[in-house]
Amino acid sequence: MTSATTTLTLHEGFLSRRNVFDWVFAALVAAGGLFALQRYGAYMDVYEKAILLGSIPSAIWLGWFWRPLRVLMLVVAALSLLAIGAYQGSLERAESVFWLKYFLSSQSAILWMSMLFFMSTIFYWLGMFSRSQADAMERIGSGIAWVAITMALIGTMVRWYESYLIGPDIGHIPVSNLYEVFVLFCWMTAAFYLYFEQQYNTRALGAFVMLVVSAAVGFLLWYTVVREAHEIQPLVPALKSWWMKLHVPANFIGYGTFALAAMVAFAYLIKMQAAETRWWRLAPLWGLGVVLCFEPIVFRQSAEGGMSDYWAVYFGVAALITGGIVAMRGRIAQRLPSFEVLDDVMYKAIAVGFAFFTIATVLGALWAAEAWGGYWSWDPKETWALIVWLNYAAWLHMRLMKGLRGALSAWWALIGLAVTTFAFLGVNMFLSGLHSYGNL
Repeated sequence: MTSATTTLTLHEGFLSRRNVFDWVFAALVAAGGLFALQRYGAYMDVYEKAILLGSIPSAIWLGWFWRPLRVLMLVVAALSLLAIGAYQGSLERAESVFWLKYFLSSQSAILWMSMLFFMSTIFYWLGMFSRSQADAMERIGSGIAWVAITMALIGTMVRWYESYLIGPDIGHIPVSNLYEVFVLFCWMTAAFYLYFEQQYNTRALGAFVMLVVSAAVGFLLWYTVVREAHEIQPLVPALKSWWMKLHVPANFIGYGTFALAAMVAFAYLIKMQAAETRWWRLAPLWGLGVVLCFEPIVFRQSAEGGMSDYWAVYFGVAALITGGIVAMRGRIAQRLPSFEVLDDVMYKAIAVGFAFFTIATVLGALWAAEAWGGYWSWDPKETWALIVWLNYAAWLHMRLMKGLRGALSAWWALIGLAVTTFAFLGVNMFLSGLHSYGNL
């Protein structure tokens, strides 16, 4: 009797926390999912139908778990449907309809995303150094980040529809190449950061986390211009699988949260060295700056005639930002949250990333078995994915079993970002294999 009463009480407590908007949101999500199943079910196989049906309770739970996502989902759905309606079945209308041409076509929305993430980064840093308007500047930075995420999701949804306008056999979920997954990386990293921002009631970390998002946007813009990557291309045969809808998003939750943890680790080290005056003690941080600025030198191989003007400017901006952060570390440290908060955010970000990266690795093995006849082939991408997994498994083991904290924990998280970046991009640049879908 006691157990039944306790269960009923917990159940009633859970339901009592749901307001009218929660239930309206749930009804809208369910109606939208069932309408999509009725309208497009004939084009789906049984696995894709299962993914669609499974996404309905998942979206409802996410909206209930973190309520700002309810507004985000509804706004994205409304504006995406507005854009789809404006096309009227013709891709050519993207150049003639005002709202499509300047705001809601996939490329326009993603360009807005790019500009807004840059603006968000600037406002977060203005807040970092402002004496009287710090909170206002950081609130603006946070709000702009939300709008950037909205535009990224609209661009993704509309790009999905555009691919089917090109041809039913070309249509696919836009997570198949470097251009599309960089958009995914940007909004996922920003969204996870905004969750931690709300949970810990601190916006100062946005200045650091948005740097890695802006760096990704910088690469995305370069890749768009040099490779015309925004053009929708047919899938290669191996990618024509429902597995892609699960494997790639799970993978990039891992990448995004690992990057978030690394930038929090950078903030941790800056705060730790705030009062340091001996230059040789600061050498590791300057060395980190060199590593961050190394990216243009790597990518110059893709520019004709040596390093392009774009990457030269990128190098200069990266060097100035890194040098400025180290030089102004005392002022920055005053705005950063406590070491305990920094450490906790770093740990939770890595824990979430590791869980999803593990799921993605298992899903990838199952996909490989279907596509190539074997679960594991020691392909370079698979090998480096294993290295990434082992690195964070060791970090979490040392954290949970040995109480890993402090500078060692932070430096390890930063090194983890370097390893993850090579697994993400370096393999595509310097190695070849079965996963070479996004060559630079």
